[in-house]
Amino acid sequence: METQLYIGIMSGTSMDGADAVLVRMDGGKWLGAEGHAFTPYPDRLRRQLLDLQDTGADELHRSRILSQELSRLYAQTAAELLCSQNLAPSDITALGCHGQTVRHAPEHGYSIQLADLPLLAELTQIFYRRRLPQPRPCGRRTRCAARPRLSQNPCSRDDKRNTRGYLNIGGDCPTFSGTPPS
Repeated sequence: METQLYIGIMSGTSMDGADAVLVRMDGGKWLGAEGHAFTPYPDRLRRQLLDLQDTGADELHRSRILSQELSRLYAQTAAELLCSQNLAPSDITALGCHGQTVRHAPEHGYSIQLADLPLLAELTQIFYRRRLPQPRPCGRRTRCAARPRLSQNPCSRDDKRNTRGYLNIGGDCPTFSGTPPS
């Protein structure tokens, strides 16, 4: 089986910037990380994200605008990673993105992450994997798993065009599944 390259992008609760990592896999077997890129958040963006941790005026509008801005920054980080590895978007099987957590309220059963994933896919020209809408944020725990964990059958390939998998990268227990574009 041919190995696959994936990009994962995450920005943590420190809100200092976005990290992207390039990983190589052979089916469900992890072969290692091949590269990393980091883009710091501008001070203005960090302040606006921190402001969303508390209730305030026009939160929905502000969160959607910031989702778009974050996705542009994530795309820039992915482009820098691709450039540093002499790769093209077509070399990447899929891109996974957790988004930026701006509010984590397990006592109320929710966690909010910001990202405009269709915009990110458009800007990077890479098929994206996303979490399912509104999963239960790790029961009532106040902290979620900190390390990535793949499911028992993490990746299967029915044919050259159909890839499926599930990945928990922390936060609100995201999963992904889908068929990449031809």
